[in-house]
Amino acid sequence: MDKVNLAQAFARITAPWQPKVVGDINDMQVKVVKLAGEFVWHHHEIEDELFLVARGRLRMQFRDREVAVLPGEFLIVPHGVEHCPVGEDGCEVVLLEPRTTLNTGNLVNERTVASPERLVPSREPAQ
Repeated sequence: MDKVNLAQAFARITAPWQPKVVGDINDMQVKVVKLAGEFVWHHHEIEDELFLVARGRLRMQFRDREVAVLPGEFLIVPHGVEHCPVGEDGCEVVLLEPRTTLNTGNLVNERTVASPERLVPSREPAQ
């Protein structure tokens, strides 16, 4: 039950679009990620995602509109909704999503991170 310092967690991220796990809540994971430029258009079949901007600006593109998310604001993308995140101005984001969530959703490509690195140990007891 240790606290997580977000500034320290973000400092450990060396490349954009590489989410890192910093906590677990039931079947959910808390992740941190740096976003730079445009990602890929994708959707998640069953997982909703929460994007909380800690720094910079997130521009979430949807097929019919665009939403700007600034520091201290968050956006929930419901499952099944096609979206494309765009990180601007040194964007740092906290994600809350089911542990089954692939960062590229319904796509598997060179940007897919199937098993994100953990920056803090799991709280699960050793087997």
